[in-house]
Amino acid sequence: MFDALPELPGFRAEVINGNLIVSPVGTLEQADCAMGLFRALIPVLEGHSWEGWTGNVGVCVEGSHEPVQPDFVLSSADCPHWDNRELLSSGLIMVAEVVSAGSTLRDRVEKPPLYAAGGVPIYLLIDTVAEPPSITVYSDIRDGAYRTTATVEVGTPLRLPAPIDFELDTSIFKA
Repeated sequence: MFDALPELPGFRAEVINGNLIVSPVGTLEQADCAMGLFRALIPVLEGHSWEGWTGNVGVCVEGSHEPVQPDFVLSSADCPHWDNRELLSSGLIMVAEVVSAGSTLRDRVEKPPLYAAGGVPIYLLIDTVAEPPSITVYSDIRDGAYRTTATVEVGTPLRLPAPIDFELDTSIFKA
């Protein structure tokens, strides 16, 4: 059914826990956060010959085959594809979501177990709508769930774990 959807200009479609979710494309603030993350990770991308995308790459969650479209995707250059539109989640290094007022439940609650079950080693949650704004990194998948999380307020450095192994200056996410 998902593949039969027509193009939806101005919207993105995802399937989460078997539910089709159609939402407006992100705000300029969300795009700024995703691009800021991309720019911050350029030395890592170049050092490992990895690829990074902001909001324009679909991901097929391995196992459930649910299609999602993270705000940022980091993968190896040889990440396997599901089809001509999606990367397989098991070949990714990290995904990031930028929380909006309309995506709080999906990004904070529904997506961490989805990405862990799909084998994505690192999930980064950029939560600029939280009080106070925060960044959380999820890692260490065991039994289909992330076992390690670290949360800092925006402005505090955050260590992204291996294989990225990079200290992220989260002040780039200040409004």
